Amino acid sequence: MTLNLPAGTITDAATISPLALFLQADIVVKGVMLGLLLASIWTWAIIISFSVSLRKASKESRKFEADFWKAEDIDRFYEARGKTDFPAAKVMAAGVTEWRRSTAQKVIDRDGTRDRLGTSMSSVIASEIDRLSDRLNILATVASAAPFIGLFGTVWGIMRAFTSIAAEQNSSLAVVAPGIAEALFATAIGLFAAIPALIAYNRFSHGINRLEAGLTRFADSFYSTLSRELESQR
Repeated sequence: MTLNLPAGTITDAATISPLALFLQADIVVKGVMLGLLLASIWTWAIIISFSVSLRKASKESRKFEADFWKAEDIDRFYEARGKTDFPAAKVMAAGVTEWRRSTAQKVIDRDGTRDRLGTSMSSVIASEIDRLSDRLNILATVASAAPFIGLFGTVWGIMRAFTSIAAEQNSSLAVVAPGIAEALFATAIGLFAAIPALIAYNRFSHGINRLEAGLTRFADSFYSTLSRELESQR
């Protein structure tokens, strides 16, 4: 039995490659695919840059803390290293700056000084964490939205496949395969964008939480040191 298929149908079915699927796709599905590909490129750019910056911030902060606790003179260490652009250095700088301002007065308000020390260092920690995690919301958005955008392309492609069946009066696989394939390809691109974004978001969130915990411990220890020093002030 011989099927009378429209010209070019066999060729189209035999050339279901990613490029061919994109070129054959409806304009709406093409827009979905391009948007998801751009989102994937943007996601990987964020992953690479964020990974470098987070690793550098964590490494340098740990090294700074280790050197700080080895130092015998806090003021001398602050003058030498206190102005470096790392989270732990900024926490220490906030503590030292507030300490100098509060103890420069003739009458020292011990309780007020302690409150200001804790507030200033906590504020710096929150600011640094916000700065480092600024682009995590983009990863979260891509991870949650990309599958649904791909699904929209899938639904549109399947609708187009059914339209082809009605137009050709033929429900053979050769007729519907290109439309179904491009629909599923849109879903695949959506998952390709969403999965790395989701994994990266979870990993980076964990790294940010660890860094915040480390900075908080450092600030608490430094606060205790300054509080003891405050007791000796007359």
